[in-house]
Amino acid sequence: MTKAKVRLARLSAIYGSSVDLLVLIATLAVVWFSAPAVVSGALKLGALVAFLGVMDKMFKPLVQLSKGNLKLQQALAAADRVFELVDRDAEVLVTPGCLTPEMIEGRIEFEGVSFGYRPDKTVLRDLSLLIRPGETVAIVGSSGAGKSTVVNLLMRFYEPTSGKILVDGYPITRLSLGYLRSKIGLVLQEPVLFSGTIRENIKYGKLQASDEEVSRASKAANAHEFIVSLQKGYDTEIGERGITLSVGQRQRIAIARALLKDPSILIFDEATSNIDSESESLIQDALRRVAKGRTLIVIGHRLSSIIDAERIVVIENGGIAEEGTHEVLMSKGGAYNRLYEAQVDRLVTGNKNLT
Repeated sequence: MTKAKVRLARLSAIYGSSVDLLVLIATLAVVWFSAPAVVSGALKLGALVAFLGVMDKMFKPLVQLSKGNLKLQQALAAADRVFELVDRDAEVLVTPGCLTPEMIEGRIEFEGVSFGYRPDKTVLRDLSLLIRPGETVAIVGSSGAGKSTVVNLLMRFYEPTSGKILVDGYPITRLSLGYLRSKIGLVLQEPVLFSGTIRENIKYGKLQASDEEVSRASKAANAHEFIVSLQKGYDTEIGERGITLSVGQRQRIAIARALLKDPSILIFDEATSNIDSESESLIQDALRRVAKGRTLIVIGHRLSSIIDAERIVVIENGGIAEEGTHEVLMSKGGAYNRLYEAQVDRLVTGNKNLT
């Protein structure tokens, strides 16, 4: 929405300025060429003024036409977006008789899963992965290896081309889509915030949540302290995409939103790759607290979180290259060791990301 507004503002400025400039140039040209005639008496001043008045009326339709064209372009852009949404096929099919178990413990199984965003390019190949309830697992790999694809498939943003995914033993295709996503908290690299108050942005995770629940989730995310330090606290307007807040503050609000619905599974997808060390420390502290009793999946995180993970899974060429603790993987001298050494080299340039 923000980018669209910027484009429309640019278009408005171009159209408005162009027409105004044209009117100004035409007026100046008439005055410039008529002035000598007025001075010599060949043209009466009243006639010049009358002509300028007529010319102004002649230009008014042009000005209105430019404004109308701008509104037409806005309407066409909006219509394109509406029709795009209307014509879009359903991303996933909801199986009749979907299940909604009373409780989800957080056991995740990928059984022989393959997937590609294009028919000619496979991202995951026969991937099999078991994540136990309450386990903290870091998934790492080079760019494009398929780390985030694991999350996309678990959330059912896409369907695997083969294999199956189970949560607590239930095929996710048998679970209600809304129910499945309500049990998973997802925090992305770029927090999705909207124009409104901090309270409204956090409550988007659970619209019926009480103020006490919002406060509790914010404290768990280490966001409460900075929020109450603001003049209007939770009622502070944050602007489009949270523009008035720092990157770390936006990320903590996103974490609070994810925690508000008390998910059984919590996923951090590159969630601290663009924040400063102080904000990272606050988020890591929050992670250690909220991980208790939850299945925690960390995708492409910074080294500090990867080292703390109970298990690190390295994805390479669409499959699992190796897995284990940081110490075990370093001793093997394999794919993880290469990624680790590459990160150490990049520390010199200030890039602390493993991927």
